[in-house]
Amino acid sequence: MALDKSALKGRIVSEMEAMGATSTGEHSWVERMAEALANAVVDEIQSNAQVPVTGGSSAGTYKVE
Repeated sequence: MALDKSALKGRIVSEMEAMGATSTGEHSWVERMAEALANAVVDEIQSNAQVPVTGGSSAGTYKVE
């Protein structure tokens, strides 16, 4: 499954709302904060994560896309 910034943002918003945060209203930062967090997490994983395959004809280390 590919990493999806939008889906992760939605999950973050849902988790924050479950903890009592409000995602609506003029002064709410929930949506913007969730988007920033989702973007940073996905970008970090896509830039730096590696998956080691230890056996078979595909043995090696591969970048996460």
